[in-house]
Amino acid sequence: MLSIDMPAIEIGPLSSSAEIRSMLSELLIDVVAHGGSVGFMHPLPLEQAQAFWRNSLAAAALGARIVLGAFERDSLIGTVSLLLDCPPNQPHRAEIAKLMTRRDHRGRGVASSLIRAAETLAVEHRRSLLVLDTATDQGASAFYEKLGYVRAGEIPDYALKPHSGLTGTIVFWKRLQAEPLGATEAIR
Repeated sequence: MLSIDMPAIEIGPLSSSAEIRSMLSELLIDVVAHGGSVGFMHPLPLEQAQAFWRNSLAAAALGARIVLGAFERDSLIGTVSLLLDCPPNQPHRAEIAKLMTRRDHRGRGVASSLIRAAETLAVEHRRSLLVLDTATDQGASAFYEKLGYVRAGEIPDYALKPHSGLTGTIVFWKRLQAEPLGATEAIR
């Protein structure tokens, strides 16, 4: 587990187990039910949530992504994914995805700690550029700007909201202090 500055909270990469998939699925269903725009519609069937996490954790086992979990004791209170599987001409970048915090733990620094942990892992994987997007309606643009992400632009009517209607998305980027992969290394 990665050490962070919050007492009693541990953050680290998750591996696939029935218990972890169950906790992740419960979190995803709750976030979607309360309007979180994370790629799913409400009501989100348990089987669909479980399949998403099964596939995500399988991709993590292959090195295509890292799924981080934030725990308070034995309870999963948040997650974020760092997507590493980029096209061959983009070995220097990664994408932040599926940042979610349990509603009763919001405002306590869990999401910030998850993002910092993802950034640290991105640097360890020699990624010098991170990108992400967040919904225009009820999204987290101010949160990402506070963490140093730069707004690249907005795409209107990008996705459906979990409870219906369209929302735009705001695209962000951030440079990291990483030794990027060279073109020769990326080919190997």
